[in-house]
Amino acid sequence: MTSLWNRRSAVVLAALVGMTGCAGAGDAGASATARTRVSAPVPASPAPGSSTPAAPSSAPAASAPATSTSAAPTPSPSGPPPFSSTIEKVSRDDVRYSWRPGCPVPLSGLRKITMTYWGFDGQAHTGTLVINKKVAEDVASVFGKLYEMRYPIRRMVPVDVYKGSDYDSIDADNTSAFNCRNATGSGNWSNHAYGLAVDVNPRENPYVYADGSHAHRNADAFVDRPLKKPGVINSGDRVVRAFGQIGWGWGGLWSGAKDYQHFSENGR
Repeated sequence: MTSLWNRRSAVVLAALVGMTGCAGAGDAGASATARTRVSAPVPASPAPGSSTPAAPSSAPAASAPATSTSAAPTPSPSGPPPFSSTIEKVSRDDVRYSWRPGCPVPLSGLRKITMTYWGFDGQAHTGTLVINKKVAEDVASVFGKLYEMRYPIRRMVPVDVYKGSDYDSIDADNTSAFNCRNATGSGNWSNHAYGLAVDVNPRENPYVYADGSHAHRNADAFVDRPLKKPGVINSGDRVVRAFGQIGWGWGGLWSGAKDYQHFSENGR
């Protein structure tokens, strides 16, 4: 009787031990699967018919923390993008019409700024300005301020788009900088020939001769100052102060002729 009881007890005990061992293996398998979802987006060579194929559907969850942009400083979907600028070397093709051998600044002394500007349409745009390399960062910082204040700019492309024609660039109300040319009414190099001057919204801010005349009929309504219209520059306003912070002078303060569009490193 005792022997029969012992055999039955042994059978029951073995069954209990077997159940415990099975449960332990199941727990270990669950833990391994959980770790795979976090550290490995796709398990290597899953066995056919196994439960492992569920892992690929969990891959996005595993990789989401690495690719999430929630912490990045992105603009509001309803707001404008932040100001950005890139400064690059200028190639010969970039200035095919506006630069030539004998210009007062070598090709290596020029830089191309690609940057954001605020348009008259109330939208952000990307423009390009060719400038002397020694002032490129300062000038980019000024246009960053103009963008932040939502000062509107009509257009910003290199004067080469107009085959180096200063007249055509001005007539198109194009904001530009470098152009290897003489100063207006002079046989001397302009500051633009050095890449040390910028013309901003030349239609809204025309060059006005001492007798009050000007060369572009589309600027008739913008000759007098002060003038409160979009894109117009007035004495002491935020645009003048922004350029003044990098030490640049404004042509609107000249005696005699007034160059309201013009800012330059030496004020001339």
